[in-house]
Amino acid sequence: MKTTRKCRALLSVGLNLLALLFSTTAFITTYWCEGTQRVPKPNCSKERRHNCIDYGVNETDPSKVHYSWETGDDRFLFRHFHTGIWYSCEENIHGGGEMCVCIAGVLWLSVVSEVLYIMLLVVGFSLMCLELFHSSNVIDGLKLNAFAAVFTVLSGLLGMVAHMMYTQVFQITVSLGPEDWRPHTWDYGWSFCMAWGSFTCCMAASVTTLNSYTKTVIEFRHKRKLFEQGLREEQTFLDPEAFHYFRDRSVQSISSSIDVYPSHGSSHGSSRGKMRSPPAPVDQSDNTESLGEEQC
Repeated sequence: MKTTRKCRALLSVGLNLLALLFSTTAFITTYWCEGTQRVPKPNCSKERRHNCIDYGVNETDPSKVHYSWETGDDRFLFRHFHTGIWYSCEENIHGGGEMCVCIAGVLWLSVVSEVLYIMLLVVGFSLMCLELFHSSNVIDGLKLNAFAAVFTVLSGLLGMVAHMMYTQVFQITVSLGPEDWRPHTWDYGWSFCMAWGSFTCCMAASVTTLNSYTKTVIEFRHKRKLFEQGLREEQTFLDPEAFHYFRDRSVQSISSSIDVYPSHGSSHGSSRGKMRSPPAPVDQSDNTESLGEEQC
């Protein structure tokens, strides 16, 4: 039983650790959603000669009217973007690198729920490790196991709420957000998959912990029931023998020290017992005197 309980505890700790690693990685990365945005092409310059609009040598003359013969999607540039729960980063079309802006104000409910989710995961993981490595008493281990299961279940619920709120807010922003930000194509990224993978591992750890707690309690109750049943059977088997044994011993001890005489004066015909009086002490001086007189 101890080995099986330890294996279940190790499985719970491993799943909780995976959930903690996945959630932390997803929280600090910006690849929850990624796609492309359609933006107008910039003007060509000496530094930029591709994916731009070329107006010729007189592009800086404000008195000239410039025409572009590009139509349809040729007038636009599709730049790549990726967004997380904290920041949204997009490709800088005017230079190299990326531009990132903070979006925590829009997703503050998701951010708060995700932070609480990670904190409760840390608490559950700490309780599981304490129950696994520093709990020699089974009762104390069961208490720690129960608290760890409660914290893990609560963290899983908070994680689910955070991920669902992020999904809803992002989809609303895609549909009703600013025109210059709306993505042309988009899909969920690997950070989003890791976030839901963390939720899956968290719920698996909570189910394993609850299963370990329930199974241990049932085993203790079953063993206690068997012990009480065996004790009752043993008492039923030994009580008559013990009764006859002590009754015989008591009768023998009483009969060796008591003489029973019939009592005629009793109206109920009961008998009375009298204790034998101990023999009187013998005076040795009297014996010597009597022996001397007999010799004379």
